Amino acid sequence: MLDHTRHTTPVWLDDLSCELDAFLRHIDQDTVADDYPFAASIDSQVPVYDGAAMLAAMQQEGQAREVMAEWNRAFSTGPGIVVIRQGYSDLALIDAVTDELSAIIAEEEASGTSTGDHFAAAGANSRIWNSHEKLCVRAPALYARYNANELTRRISESWLGSGYQVTFQVNVVRPGGKAQTAHRDYHMGFQDVATLKQFPASQHALSAALTLQGAVAHSDMPLASGPTKLLPYSQSYLPGYIAVLLPEFREAFEQRYVQLPLAKGDLLFFNPATFHAAGDNNTSDLQRMANLMQVGSTYGRSIEIVDRSRITLAVFDDLKQLLGSGTLTAREADNVIAATAEGYPFPANLDTDSPLSGMAPPSQQDVLRQALAEGWSKDALAQAIAAQNDRKRSH
Repeated sequence: MLDHTRHTTPVWLDDLSCELDAFLRHIDQDTVADDYPFAASIDSQVPVYDGAAMLAAMQQEGQAREVMAEWNRAFSTGPGIVVIRQGYSDLALIDAVTDELSAIIAEEEASGTSTGDHFAAAGANSRIWNSHEKLCVRAPALYARYNANELTRRISESWLGSGYQVTFQVNVVRPGGKAQTAHRDYHMGFQDVATLKQFPASQHALSAALTLQGAVAHSDMPLASGPTKLLPYSQSYLPGYIAVLLPEFREAFEQRYVQLPLAKGDLLFFNPATFHAAGDNNTSDLQRMANLMQVGSTYGRSIEIVDRSRITLAVFDDLKQLLGSGTLTAREADNVIAATAEGYPFPANLDTDSPLSGMAPPSQQDVLRQALAEGWSKDALAQAIAAQNDRKRSH
C-alpha cells in the first residue's frame, strides 16, 4: 500500500495554503551583492545594472550568457526584479516614440475609443492597448529603431528563451492618479480564487515562467510620481496567486513594498508573479508615462492579439532600408525580427506544412530573415506569408 504521508508538496492550493507568517519569512531575504557581480549596485534589494556596461558585455557571447544567467537567477530565486539604467541611451528616440504614442492617445480619446485599464476607468489615466502594433503601422521606421534594442532581447531570452512574443501597452498616470491594488500579472494573475483552485500547484509554478513583465520609462519617474511598487522575493511564494487577493497579504504588501525612481530611458523587468502595483502620482505637473511590456514565452499564449503578419509587412521596407544604410546592424535588424514576426512554427497543419527536414516547418521569422537576406520585394514577402498562413489552416 502506498504511503501518502511522504508526499509533502501540495497539489491543490487554497486559502489555507496561504500562511502570512510563512510569507513574511519568505520575503525577509537580503540580496547579496556577491551574488550579482555584474550589477552596478543593489538598491532596495534590487540589482541595478548600467546600460552601457551591459551593452559592452553583450558583445562577447560567453560573457553575455553569464549576465543572462545572473538575470535568470534574479527572476527565479532572487528578488524577482532587475533595473537597467539607461537601457535606452538615445533619449531623442524615446521622445520621438513618445510623440507618436501621445498622438495615438489623443486620437483615441477624441474618437471615444479609448478605454481604461484593469484598475482605473477611462479618463483617470491614459492607456493604449497593443501599442506595439499601433506604433508599427503608424511609424514603422521608428518602430524598427525602438525594437532593435539588444538589452530587451537579451533579458527576454534570459527568462523565456528564443521565439518569445513581444506585446506593449502604454500607461500614462496623470497628476493625482491613484495607486493600484497589489496583484500578480498574466496568466494566473488575471483569474479569481475559484478559478485558481482548479489548477494544480504545478501550473501555479509554471505560470510565472511563461511571461516576463517590463517597462520602458518614457518620462522621469521620481518617487513622488508613483513608480511601480514592488515586493522583492514575493514571486517565488508558491500560493501567491491566491495570497495576493487576500486582505492580510495586501496589507503586508503595503507595509513592505519598495519603489525605485526611474529616469527616462531606464528599463525595469520583473517576474510576473512579483506582487506589485502602480503608485500614487502625488505630483502636480508630471504625467508618468511608461510603455509597459509583456513578453510571452514561445510555449505560452500572449495576453494580446497582435497581427504579426500585418506588422511584419508594415516594417519590412523600412527595416530593409535601415539595414542597407547601416543605420541598423545585422544583429539589431534581427532584434526587430524577434520583436515582430512569429517565432514558433506551431500549431501547424502537418498535412500541408509538414517539415522537409528536422521536426518543424519554417516559422514566420524564418521567412522574414530569408526575405531580408535575399532582398525580396514587399510583394514577394506578402505572397510568402499569405501562402504560409494558408498552409496553417485546416482543410
